Amino acid sequence: MSAPTDVTLRDDLPVPGSVGDAPAPLRFAALGDSFTAGVGDPAAEGLRGWAGLLADSLDDGSRGVEFRNYAVSGSLSADVREHQASAAAAFRPHLAAVVFGTNDTLRHPFDLDRLAHRMDEVCALLAAGGAVLLTACLPDPGAVLGLPAALGRPLARRQQGVNAVVHHLSARYAAVHLHACDPAWVADRSLWSPDRLHPAERGHRKVAADFHGLLTARGLATGAPPGAEPRLPRPGRAASARLLVTEGAGWLARRSTDLLPQLFLLAAREAGHAAFGTTARLDREHRRTVFAALTALTAVVPSPAPTPSTALIPSTAPASDEHPAATADPEAATAVLAALADTGP
Repeated sequence: MSAPTDVTLRDDLPVPGSVGDAPAPLRFAALGDSFTAGVGDPAAEGLRGWAGLLADSLDDGSRGVEFRNYAVSGSLSADVREHQASAAAAFRPHLAAVVFGTNDTLRHPFDLDRLAHRMDEVCALLAAGGAVLLTACLPDPGAVLGLPAALGRPLARRQQGVNAVVHHLSARYAAVHLHACDPAWVADRSLWSPDRLHPAERGHRKVAADFHGLLTARGLATGAPPGAEPRLPRPGRAASARLLVTEGAGWLARRSTDLLPQLFLLAAREAGHAAFGTTARLDREHRRTVFAALTALTAVVPSPAPTPSTALIPSTAPASDEHPAATADPEAATAVLAALADTGP
């Protein structure tokens, strides 16, 4: 893809939508799939989710927030690139959450290189308009579902590849990056819905609060953080079982043609290598695939992402290097490349 165009917004230009000295509302856009659409966090108006909770906590009341959630449940990287990205860019957000890719790991065929370029295109488009990007790496579905190793390891490799791409692009675009794939996050069942694929209200609140902390460190959030405790009671065992059966049956039906046959073939291959003690070959093959995808992304070095205008973000925002923990580390991406290059014999 071509390098992002440097269209840094000038501080001496008036803020679109501002009236006199009153600052325009902070514009926040969210792109992605069911994770960002809010599945698992029902509200009176439909779904809320971590992005909606975060939107409510970005401002202390002095400015206001205009929030648009473009995420759609079931979206693949192609859907985000072809449908959500252009609509979000036209909104000209100051903050843009770009969290997707897991659904691609649950499809056949899975093409990490193509997914990486789509992610890069989405990030470039939004960064070119001056948006500060929010990204996250997520746990693999196999671990969340507790699948047997033969079924779970192929999915884990795919999600690890997606997360490596996300880390790389987070460094490239100086994104506010949230690491949300720690084992503790997966093990805490109170954070997950009965379907074990989507966060429950408590999980959405944790994601929102963690992002809020990172944004506050960079001066990009001035409101109170979202509360940690759910407002709705967690479904009981009977209700959870009903949800698991109904939603799980629907998911299995949808994936019966584009994932399950391939997953069983991958599982058979995994079991065969495990029986002969050659699983390391699959791991090396995976590392080569990820290395190739990251190398392709680095083949064209983009122009520096435009710095958002100080007229569009709070004037108290510190320089990003004052809070290195809130921004992806470029050296981390280099380390990923180096580690993946060491594939062994």
